[in-house]
Amino acid sequence: MEIEAQAIQAAAVRLDDTLLQAVEFIHRDPSKRDPSKGHSGKVVVTGMGKSGHVGKKIAATLQSTGTPSVFLHPAEAMHGDLGVCQERDPVLMVSKSGTTAEMLGLVAPFREMRSPLIGILGNVQSPLAAAMDVVLDASVQREADPGGFTPTASVAVALAVGHALAVALMESRGFSAEQFSRFHSGGQLGRSLRMRVADVMHAGDDVAWVAPGDSLKRVVVEMSRHPLGAACVAGPDRVLLGLITDGDVRRALERHDDIRELDAARIMTRSPVSIGPAASIHEALQLMEDRPSQISVLAVVEGQRCVGLVRIHDLYRP
Repeated sequence: MEIEAQAIQAAAVRLDDTLLQAVEFIHRDPSKRDPSKGHSGKVVVTGMGKSGHVGKKIAATLQSTGTPSVFLHPAEAMHGDLGVCQERDPVLMVSKSGTTAEMLGLVAPFREMRSPLIGILGNVQSPLAAAMDVVLDASVQREADPGGFTPTASVAVALAVGHALAVALMESRGFSAEQFSRFHSGGQLGRSLRMRVADVMHAGDDVAWVAPGDSLKRVVVEMSRHPLGAACVAGPDRVLLGLITDGDVRRALERHDDIRELDAARIMTRSPVSIGPAASIHEALQLMEDRPSQISVLAVVEGQRCVGLVRIHDLYRP
C-alpha cells in the first residue's frame, strides 16, 4: 500500500497542463462555432486487460459526474462495436505498456472519426503515446508485488489519474451536489444528497427540553422519556443554550460524588455543534463523522431557535 501511495504522489507531482488540455478536448467541441458550449457527445474509454478494468471504473465515474461516457472493449471494437462511437467523440485510452496491438489498431479508425485522443499511459515513450493528442503520465517506478510484474501500483496510478480528470471536468462544468443526486436517486448516497435534515429530525414533544436551572434528576427523567440520546437546554422562545448528551450525564456522575446540586447549566455543552433544517443529510453526516471524536446527535437550529434534534441513526435509516 505504501508503494502504491508513493506512486500516486509521484504522479500528482508530474501532473501539469496536460490535464487542462484533456479537459478542453472533452469539455469543448472544436467543431462548434461557440467554443464555450460543452461537447455534445460522449467520452469513449478503452483499455485492454487490467487497464480495461480501470477504464470501466473511469467511465462509470465520468457518467456519474456529468460527463456522458461509455466503455469500449478494444477487441470487440474491431468486430462491430466501433458503432458506438460518433464523429469527434473524445477517446480516453488507458494502457500501461502503450504497445498493446488491440489498442494501437484503434488509432486509425478513431482518427477517421476525427476524435481527439487522450492517453492515460504507463509508458510515455511508447508507440501509443506518440499517437495521442494529450498524454497523462501514469508511469510507476515499480509495482507493489515482489516480482515487480503484477499490475498493482500502475493500476492505482492510472485510476487516480482518471479520477483527477473526472474531478477537473466537474470543476470545469460547475457540477453541483444537486446534479450529482439526480444520477444517484437510489441507495444511501442518493438519499443523503436528496433529503433534508427537516425530513428526518425529531421536533416538538418528541424532544427532551430542559431549562438551565433544572436539576440533573429532571434532565435524566426527560431524557428517559424522550430517548434520543440528548436533551436540549433552551431559554425563552427555545433559544439554544446548550446540549446534554448521554455522555455528558455519565461524565458528570464520574466527576461528582454528590450530584444533588448539579443542574443542567453545569453539565451541558455550551455552543454545541448544530445544523439547520434545510441542510442536506450529507452535510449532517459530514458534521458528525469528519471530526476527531465522532458525535451521534446534532441540535437543529433555525436562527437562534432550536427546532429539534437529529441522530446519526436517523440519517442512515431507510
